[in-house]
Amino acid sequence: MGTVVTFDLFDDRVLNDHVIARAFRNAATLLHEIDRIFSTWKLESPMSRLRRSEIDLGETPEPLRSVLQQCLVAKDISGGWFDPWSMPGGIDPTGFVKGWAAQEALQQLLVAGASGTIVNAAGDIALDGSPDGHSPFRIGIVNPFNTASLAGVVEVSTSIATSGAYERGDHLFNPFSGEATTALASATVSGADLGLCDALATALVVGGHDVRRRIEALDGYEAMLIGYDKSIECTSAFGLVERSAL
Repeated sequence: MGTVVTFDLFDDRVLNDHVIARAFRNAATLLHEIDRIFSTWKLESPMSRLRRSEIDLGETPEPLRSVLQQCLVAKDISGGWFDPWSMPGGIDPTGFVKGWAAQEALQQLLVAGASGTIVNAAGDIALDGSPDGHSPFRIGIVNPFNTASLAGVVEVSTSIATSGAYERGDHLFNPFSGEATTALASATVSGADLGLCDALATALVVGGHDVRRRIEALDGYEAMLIGYDKSIECTSAFGLVERSAL
């Protein structure tokens, strides 16, 4: 996936080292397998071969077919602002896969029985439980104008994803114009399904307030928008508990 994924377990009790080690190995193995299937950089991955039309969809592994079906749902929910089929070079579901993969890895770690568990795939964060057995996790949102500082802190119970061009440059494309443009400096979406959060954050940073209205109408999902004018806006139930000057 071209990035770093971190695993964190939280618990005051002494957990079984062997169970933890096995859970970490299984989660890492799963992520490597997902990368083998979905990588657009590895020439022989099923995704790369599909993009070159060397195989058709029916010849791809089941996880790839399942993810593309979920991408169709995300495309519809976002009003077309998330559209893997419009990417330069051919279909590219990366904007969904990273979040989906982190959530799949989280399931492997839950067998360790920790009070709290986090998988962080470069800002796409899947979590379960609590850091201390009763308080919700608090996640920092990076300031897109100074990545050494935070724009705010949000309480999260399930998953959260942030998108923007402030670290990787122009890699986000307007699916309607085909141009590498963004309407916002940063966009964050929280909700139950990290794959969908990832897709909606991508759509939101490109489509701006049109996508915000769609998220407002979507049960269980909330968003935070940071404009290029350094404004911060949140949907009605976004769990922002601290806000910083940008």
